Amino acid sequence: MNTQLRYTVSPEIAFDEAHFRRFVLQQRGLADSPEVVIRQNRRSIDARSKQIKVYVDTEIFVNENPTPRIAYRKDYPNVSHAPQAVIVGAGPAGMFAALRLIELGIKPIVIERGADVRTRRRDLAAINKDHVVNPESNYCFGEGGAGTYSDGKLYTRSTKRGDFRRILEIFVAHGATEEILIDAHPHIGTNKLPNIVTAIRESILAAGGQVLFDTKVTDFVLKNGEMKGVVLQDGTIIEGLGVILATGHSARDIFHLLHQKQILIEAKPFALGVRIEHPQQIIDKVQYHCENRGDYLPASSYSLVSQIKYKGREKGVFSFCMCPGGFIVPAATAQGEIVVNGMSPSRRNSKFANSGIVVSIDDEDLAPFQQYGVLAGLYFQQSVEQNACVLAGNTQTAPAQRMIDFVQRKVSPTLNETSYQPGLLSMSMDEVLPPQIAYRLREGFKDFGKKMKGYLTNEAQLIGIESRTSSPVRIPRERETCEHPQLKRLFPCGEGAGYAGGIASAAMDGERCAEQLVGIYGKSL
Repeated sequence: MNTQLRYTVSPEIAFDEAHFRRFVLQQRGLADSPEVVIRQNRRSIDARSKQIKVYVDTEIFVNENPTPRIAYRKDYPNVSHAPQAVIVGAGPAGMFAALRLIELGIKPIVIERGADVRTRRRDLAAINKDHVVNPESNYCFGEGGAGTYSDGKLYTRSTKRGDFRRILEIFVAHGATEEILIDAHPHIGTNKLPNIVTAIRESILAAGGQVLFDTKVTDFVLKNGEMKGVVLQDGTIIEGLGVILATGHSARDIFHLLHQKQILIEAKPFALGVRIEHPQQIIDKVQYHCENRGDYLPASSYSLVSQIKYKGREKGVFSFCMCPGGFIVPAATAQGEIVVNGMSPSRRNSKFANSGIVVSIDDEDLAPFQQYGVLAGLYFQQSVEQNACVLAGNTQTAPAQRMIDFVQRKVSPTLNETSYQPGLLSMSMDEVLPPQIAYRLREGFKDFGKKMKGYLTNEAQLIGIESRTSSPVRIPRERETCEHPQLKRLFPCGEGAGYAGGIASAAMDGERCAEQLVGIYGKSL
């Protein structure tokens, strides 16, 4: 017998496997025996009232073998001698494109400018401890892309782009916990992602694909309106059925190369602001209506948005990539820049909560950079990052200011403890941020303080700059085929091309581009 039910229970019951089993057995009047299997299929927290509830979709098997939780199997054909396709970038889009190409009988050649995850750790340590940024291997570049050292959030609203459940199952097949199949807002954790990324690479190699690290693309092979392949830094040419360009939002040299080659690219809206860091306990208190969340509730998150006028123009101020129980990390991709990002370990057990609080950027902000055309957003980003670095002493020490001090235009005499390892320097963030952004952030924080009592506090501090929210450039493509409208065999893909906004959506986009490439150019094989 197989029964599916939804229970509404307390966190103590929902998040304790033994307790939940006893509860269900009692509710169903069943004896506790090995013949009864109780499985949670979906779990979501409702914290809108003081009595916090958890909704649990539950499956009960009595005298019946449970159906497998995941259908996906790592059963890949050997593509060692198959026709090949080129993938530039080993982030989520590139790696999932590679797996899908293998499933479709094509050999992927994955080219990654940065290091493998093990070597990459040394480059991250150099940023944190020595303030030295390797422009090829950092928090943005390297195996797994920016996603490897991010929060590992897998929640997405972009299910129209592909099979979200399939993406989750592929992660589980490569070592992620099955909890990501259950939680309403699945999350892997930055401490677990490196091993999962390594396992995906091993699947690619075992099937006969190739992954080239520390290998930089410096040119494209263009013939008769088609992209035949790429040229590497050492002059090597790699050609294939097509090129999936999945370089991420920070590969500025690729945007410059496309522009130089007169390959059509477009300016794209993005956002810029700061990271705000609170003690996690403050966010828990606001969201869970209690002094201490206890042993069962996860570190709480938030989502905030406000519309703020400046000189008669209204724009959104909003939270971005909120990391409960997380850390702020230096995400610059070159010396002379300050960029910050957030990440969380799987247990989300840091005593800090951080989130990007950013302002939408449009032509108004980019007016001083219009001479750069479609690259105006890129130059705007860079100018803010470089200004922050100069003000902070040309190291990875980040500018910071306590929250109420910022609102009241006071330089903070002291700063709070922080998770940001390179350290903070107190200064007025009005020196760091363009005036229209500083004004909108200031008014946005006031509004957020009304929406979340206790959010506006000097126990929180602004840390800058949060500038890599998304790519300032879009590489256009045809809606149905994912192929560039001007250049055949080029498939712009993922976050860097402007078609994804996180790990899961990038992975789905990678699969879609792989399918389209094979569908169009694999038929003639």
